[in-house]
Amino acid sequence: MKVERTEITPRLNSYVTVLPRNESFFQSPFHFHPELELVYIKESFGKRIIGNAMDYFNAGDMVFLGSDLPHVWLNDEAYYKNDPKLKAKAIVLYFNKDIFGSLFYSLKESYKINQLFEKAARGLLVTGKTNKSIASKLEKLAKKKDFDIIVGLVEILSELSESKEIAFINNEAFVPASDKSHKDRITDVLNYVKQNFKEDITLNGISKIANLTPQSFCRMFKSRLKKHFVEYLNEVRIANACKLLLETDYSIAEIAYDCGYKTVSNFNKQFKKINGVTPKDYKAVHVG
Repeated sequence: MKVERTEITPRLNSYVTVLPRNESFFQSPFHFHPELELVYIKESFGKRIIGNAMDYFNAGDMVFLGSDLPHVWLNDEAYYKNDPKLKAKAIVLYFNKDIFGSLFYSLKESYKINQLFEKAARGLLVTGKTNKSIASKLEKLAKKKDFDIIVGLVEILSELSESKEIAFINNEAFVPASDKSHKDRITDVLNYVKQNFKEDITLNGISKIANLTPQSFCRMFKSRLKKHFVEYLNEVRIANACKLLLETDYSIAEIAYDCGYKTVSNFNKQFKKINGVTPKDYKAVHVG
């Protein structure tokens, strides 16, 4: 089974994300990424592969995965027969280690967090009362916003670092064979958008970045990110527009053009569609 390299941070445009999943079956391929990941299975069963270890999973299964540790959840065959009674439900917490910065990790108070991350390179199974406590925190965290998500993440990491109810999934840290992995095309696309969102990005142009035809690219992007490419491009542009509205005195027109929009009217339309308010009202509420 080939393992695919990807990156979660540019895909979700965030260094920390809580993602509830409710699907007919888990669809992600065998993959790895630099972000750490905490997975709580709410419903479904099957086999999971983490590093070199394969095991069964059921509802209640919880694992904490370190950076670049390959993994995949494969539902039982019954899930692929379109049975409406079977659902694959989970809460997944992704975060990039860089969210805290090097100074945080150099603190003596962060010693146990550093140890936790080192252990997570082998994959950790979370059991007992810790499992139930963390599951409850994840349920609440999925409903939180803004800085409350960071606070919730720190609380979870603190509890995991103190717990004795964790076990290694792999006997040693996983080292992938270089000839068994390949780079994710989506990562190239997302990084390109992040660096060039101010430019005129066409479907033909972005398809070439992925080395696909426009039709194949659209299918791949929608399948992987559950949204159309244009939707994602607008989200990136509007997120940067919000930053400029809060941190600069640029006019609405200047921000629109600086974020890749050719007309102010289209910028206003996309901004309100994503944020629910106009750029002017957004600034009035947050800046005054």
